[in-house]
Amino acid sequence: MVDTIGKSHRHAVGRHYAVAPLYASAWRRAAGLVTVPSDPDRLPPILADKDYAAASVFTPSNLLRGRQKGLAAVSVPEICVLDPDGDILRRLRRSGHAQRLRSWACYHTELFAFDHEGEGFGIIGCAVGAAFAVLLAEQLFACGCQFLVSVTSAGQILEQGETPYFVLIDRALRDEGTSYHYLPPSEFAAADLALAAAALEKLKGGAQRIYRGAAWTTDAPFRETEAAIRQARARGILAVEMEAAALYAFAAARRKAVLCSAHVTNRMAVESGDFEKGEADGSAAALAVIAAAARGWRQASQAAGPG
Repeated sequence: MVDTIGKSHRHAVGRHYAVAPLYASAWRRAAGLVTVPSDPDRLPPILADKDYAAASVFTPSNLLRGRQKGLAAVSVPEICVLDPDGDILRRLRRSGHAQRLRSWACYHTELFAFDHEGEGFGIIGCAVGAAFAVLLAEQLFACGCQFLVSVTSAGQILEQGETPYFVLIDRALRDEGTSYHYLPPSEFAAADLALAAAALEKLKGGAQRIYRGAAWTTDAPFRETEAAIRQARARGILAVEMEAAALYAFAAARRKAVLCSAHVTNRMAVESGDFEKGEADGSAAALAVIAAAARGWRQASQAAGPG
């Protein structure tokens, strides 16, 4: 197993604030793009004017109420899954094991229910990207979800052997925007470590190769440059994906149970055959990871006790 926890964050907040004037200078150099004079000492909007303790005026219940339009109030399964690739859900639907919950009213998505290894789940397919994943997480928890699992395909950074394999993400580099609306600046957003350890324990002895470690969450997959990849390797990062940092920031801010795994399937598509997930597009293996995460969550919840 690989465990990358314990490396120093090296005073990340201070570094973010120190380079803020450089952002403003870069914008000023982009002649013609800036028509309003900017203060060189002001933080960029993604970091400025955040009141992390304040309640939002616009809430998940506001959105659901506005979109339900006569539908019955939805109650979702206790454990829900985000399936950014959609392969898990497609397999479940083809086999007749997923039933659509028609009262679900979230933007651009359908929620399905299925049973696996004696546990009931809800699942949403094609939930790609940090902002979309957190929008769904907010609404799922508002509708009764207690534990959210995300299993996304990912690019290999530090090689752990031949792909495909899984990484249980214990922390994620915050190279996206959504997390900065939930938590103050830092390099990483971390998983609940007791939950991650419990899930990993349940995966021992299974058929899936799984490693525990860090991921790099980016909003811009087509800006994964050689320099950025080298920097990620230097930080001990195992995989690159698009959701985990934001989901973990949401989880920490809202005190919700969320666990993210990366199905490492490719080397940024630089080789023929990249993105091959294995049998049934990797859905059987992903379902085993999801079931183990559910067992780990139940164990961790029992150990924590009421509240």
